[in-house]
Amino acid sequence: MDNITHLLTRNVDTVIEREHLKKALESGKKLRIKHGVDPTGEHIHIGRAIVLWKLKEFQELGHKIILIIGDFTAQIGDPSDKLEKRPFLTKTQIKQNLENYLPQIGKILDIKKTEVRYNSEWLGKLNFQEISELADHFTLQQMIERNNFKERWNKHEPISVRETLYPLMQGYDSVAIKADIELGGTDQLFNMLAGRKIQERYNQKPQDIITTNMLSGTDGRKMSTSWGNIINTTDNPNNMFGKVMASNDDVMIEYFTLTTDLDEEIIKNYKEELKNGANPRDIKEILALEITTRYHGKIAAEKAREEFIKTFRDKETPENIPPLKLSTLNLQLINLLMEAGVPSKGEARRLIEQKGVQINDKVKTDSMEIINLKPGDVLQIGKRRFFRIN
Repeated sequence: MDNITHLLTRNVDTVIEREHLKKALESGKKLRIKHGVDPTGEHIHIGRAIVLWKLKEFQELGHKIILIIGDFTAQIGDPSDKLEKRPFLTKTQIKQNLENYLPQIGKILDIKKTEVRYNSEWLGKLNFQEISELADHFTLQQMIERNNFKERWNKHEPISVRETLYPLMQGYDSVAIKADIELGGTDQLFNMLAGRKIQERYNQKPQDIITTNMLSGTDGRKMSTSWGNIINTTDNPNNMFGKVMASNDDVMIEYFTLTTDLDEEIIKNYKEELKNGANPRDIKEILALEITTRYHGKIAAEKAREEFIKTFRDKETPENIPPLKLSTLNLQLINLLMEAGVPSKGEARRLIEQKGVQINDKVKTDSMEIINLKPGDVLQIGKRRFFRIN
């Protein structure tokens, strides 16, 4: 498969103006490739990284990647694929979320060759007249027909006018950076089509569009931080390997396809092996090794595999349990989990309710229990995370 065919097919759901885009790629012209990332959380999971790997393919062919950090649009909140109103984030929350964004993206893209822009640069300067002119190109009927809005409308759930402005803002981003192509997940198609219309309003050629496939969560549902069914690009090798091993068997082939660069014929063979009765655990171990290698390198991935085998297959305690320094040795269980790095109290409660928290091999089930710890105690969170109290 040649590079251009691979660009337009592997992990791709939709290409708009395929022939136009193919000719542009074959011409040798260096294109401006747009992708926007809203810092609505602190971590980028491997599902969101699918489009970043596609951008890397373009970058390796010499095209210019323009990465738009949505420090303005993150305040508005993208309603795409959301079945409830998004909160209005503060500038402080966005600044905190931004602290580690570029290092995470730099695991995949060459940041030095990437044009990084912040959309507050232009969106913060639009006046009411300009916003009204943009809004005049869309109807409320078009907005309400979006699946997520339609469902909320039918349930009589609130839809903020603020949310309907989001596609206009993302579309104006394309004007500001003169995008030739925009890449995003399938949930972004409406917003990217808005970009084409707004570019025409400003006498620019409308951008071509590529949407990448979306990844299921480790439990088979939609991947969501609030459900805790994610694998973050920032997870350490042991956690990453273990999360893959704990994922549903049903998502294995999807993960091979969307989160690794293995040849499709090899993936097809694994699918046949599973169909013919191969032990899913053995195939999943290969998957976990591939994913962990992609983000942490082969040596770290092999060590994670060995640690997993010792800890879970052979049921041994890990040799090198990382130390955990706490603000106090006497604190509520839920706060202990927060200090141990659990990203939210919601996820902490879920772990406790599912009996996924142990201290010195004793399961803890009361999130409000005051835990009296001493140095040397071992905290276990889920099946993979261990800490020794310092």
